[in-house]
Amino acid sequence: MLKQSLQFKLSQKLSPQQIQLMKLIQLPTQAFEQRLQEELVENPALENGKEERSEYDEYDDVSNSDDYDDYEGERIEAEDINIDDYLSNDETPDYKYQTNNYSDDDEDNSMPFIAGVTFHQDLLNQLNTFILTDEERDIAEFLVGSIDDMGYIRRSIQDIVDDLAFTQGIYTDEKTVTRILGIVQELEPSGVAARDLQECLLLQLKHKTPTDSIELAIDVIENQFDAFTKKHYEKLLLKYEISKDQLRKVIDEIEKLNPKPGGAYDGNQKPIEHVVPDFTIRIVDGELELQLNGRNTPELHVSKDYQEMLQSYKVSSEKSNAQKDAVQFIKQKLDSAKWFIDAIRQRQETLYVTMNAIMHYQEEYFLDGDETKLKPMILKDIADLIGLDISTVSRVANSKYVETPYGTKLIKDFFSEAMKNDQGEDVSTIEIKKILEVVISEEDKKKPLPDDKLAEMLKERGYPIARRTVAKYREQLDIPVARLRKEI
Repeated sequence: MLKQSLQFKLSQKLSPQQIQLMKLIQLPTQAFEQRLQEELVENPALENGKEERSEYDEYDDVSNSDDYDDYEGERIEAEDINIDDYLSNDETPDYKYQTNNYSDDDEDNSMPFIAGVTFHQDLLNQLNTFILTDEERDIAEFLVGSIDDMGYIRRSIQDIVDDLAFTQGIYTDEKTVTRILGIVQELEPSGVAARDLQECLLLQLKHKTPTDSIELAIDVIENQFDAFTKKHYEKLLLKYEISKDQLRKVIDEIEKLNPKPGGAYDGNQKPIEHVVPDFTIRIVDGELELQLNGRNTPELHVSKDYQEMLQSYKVSSEKSNAQKDAVQFIKQKLDSAKWFIDAIRQRQETLYVTMNAIMHYQEEYFLDGDETKLKPMILKDIADLIGLDISTVSRVANSKYVETPYGTKLIKDFFSEAMKNDQGEDVSTIEIKKILEVVISEEDKKKPLPDDKLAEMLKERGYPIARRTVAKYREQLDIPVARLRKEI
């Protein structure tokens, strides 16, 4: 059963602690681990791992004590207490930044770090192989700086000429910039510094060893680009008086090209984000079993040292101003640690209860993996089941993944609205999209089905939906219109 503190409503004014809790709930596993490490570094009163039991297992009695609130100025000698044991200047002790648990004979087997070269730096390095005047090099470097991450220059030559004058003090003309642009376009990867897709493809084709297919591909992209992009293949066959096999070879050559040459550069790519499932669903003896990723359930405890510091202050007969300042700092850190531990516990409960409700709501799907068995389900359905706010359910579903026997799935993908079939029954829009996908995959690619025909076929299968709805679902599935699905 969830704690009462979880059942607050967003319609009320949230406290800072509640806002922090909602942020914790929203974090997926990897981001949560990072947030946890930040908290461990920032708060020395919070520690990770199993707690060693001591006579100070509970600090509540100490931290709630009003002893230091009633302090009236008692003084003790400075040598009787080392305030540095309580409070450091930066509020973070040195042991958080260094280790001293190595013996003299331990080897330092540090993993070497490879410094990567950025996409733009690599292009600048390549420029060094060209013989250029100082002004030409300055213009070339400016052009390289104008290339976006996909490898394109998306500005007009005139704009670049103006910027060179205003920002670099280089007064030149369009002819000179165009000439130097040609030099930049000789850099690798092939196709870089193009101003549009057509030029990008042409640059790559012209870098290839000439063959009949390559020469024809260059002509098609240069002179029939619109017809090619719209897949007007019959027009191309008539224009060049070639066979379908010859045109197919041309298409194959063009499809090998990279429309985003900058994105292919390893040094420029963002690190691959590996999905870490937040939950795991297994089938055990015909029953569904849910597990929360153990990385979401860290063992945290309040620092024994900080508890003992507070206990020492409580039993002290004389209390200085410096001690009072120190103990206020200690109490604040202990309170923060206790709150964070409680927030993590509430986060665990919220995640588990929410996913458990989703699992049972979609039990039929999770038992056999047939997506057509996904029931219509909206956030309110789950929120009503578990007694939480819709926004809380949304935070759990939006960025978290569950590992199932059928692959790792984004939880929000299990939610869909309902539509009526021809029997008047509620069916999930996911089910309709799945059937639409099957219909399109089975169509004759030489004569792909337009949206109105797809709507007719869905109606025949018991799903009466409008053509515009078919178009919307097709776009959501990243399936192009009929003419762009055509093959020769």
